[in-house]
Amino acid sequence: MLEPFISGLDSPVYLGHAGDGSGTLYIIERVGRIRTASADGTVDANPFIDLSGRVTAGGEQGLLGLAFHPQFGDNGRFFLDYTDRNGDHVISEFAIGPDGRGDPGSERQLIFLDDFAANHNGGMLEFGPDGYLYIAMGDGGGAGDPRRAGQDRNTLFGKILRIGVDPEGERPYSIPPDNPFAGGGGSPEVWDYGLRNPWRFSFDRATDDLWIADVGQGEQEEVDLHPAGTPGGVNFGWNVLEGPDCYAATECDRNGKTPPVASYTHADGCSVSGGYVYRGKAWPVLDGIYLFGDYCSGIVWGLDSAAAHGGPTEPRKLLESGENVSSFGEDESGELYLVSLGGSIFRVTGR
Repeated sequence: MLEPFISGLDSPVYLGHAGDGSGTLYIIERVGRIRTASADGTVDANPFIDLSGRVTAGGEQGLLGLAFHPQFGDNGRFFLDYTDRNGDHVISEFAIGPDGRGDPGSERQLIFLDDFAANHNGGMLEFGPDGYLYIAMGDGGGAGDPRRAGQDRNTLFGKILRIGVDPEGERPYSIPPDNPFAGGGGSPEVWDYGLRNPWRFSFDRATDDLWIADVGQGEQEEVDLHPAGTPGGVNFGWNVLEGPDCYAATECDRNGKTPPVASYTHADGCSVSGGYVYRGKAWPVLDGIYLFGDYCSGIVWGLDSAAAHGGPTEPRKLLESGENVSSFGEDESGELYLVSLGGSIFRVTGR
């Protein structure tokens, strides 16, 4: 089910594309570089952009997320998520320079969070089907969410954020008018909350559903689903719930909290790495299957995305990869890749 594709990378944590018809693959190396590769796996020796001098890298810190503007082919705008030299959390816009590569000098900061711990940084960026930028923010770190950020709607930690990327008034970005707290009751940037460390999320390119893989504490890893067309403001439960269970209590208030559609215990791993619903053409047997894995055990699961709309669904173990699964990736045609922190990328196949 996995075919070797690229090796020799420096701690890769993401693979994606620009949606510009070029077929180019963009690979994040945690140290602060983005590498480009052609469809045959040939890696360009010169980085697309190198921010290693601005980034604190190691563990859960580093260059973590990349998203290209929906009109990237015309405007050359792209967005990065990283932890800076002080360990704080930065979301910035960059532009293509005269040489056709990302220009480090073009940085325009959108969001800065004074972080208080090195872990639980989230890191995923993705433009949704609605054209807004979605941002994964972990609860800021510390075991058990000591600041209760997950349930605090007035902080950006422990959330999925949703913003427009053009300035509005004094803000360097805009607030979508249908964000759940745009009119009050919480930070206007918040889309969903009750999350611990949503390291990777994705949109199903066929249905627009939002899939969120949230890293658990000591017992459970979970996959959450925000169906397309459902208003924002979904509370996924942390730190009242860890997975489907009460966290650090025998009983808890489940009212208003949405349980995961899939979960597994730490008998099968320790850190979920979210993936994608397969919508490629090469492997029809995988159509509609949400693929995800675990960083520690290397297990890859498949989940019936349609069945998950009916409630919690048992994922099927597809393979034990033997890799530290840091992420999955999707190319322009919907084919999927597995990213290993050890330096390799594999094609996902239906064999």
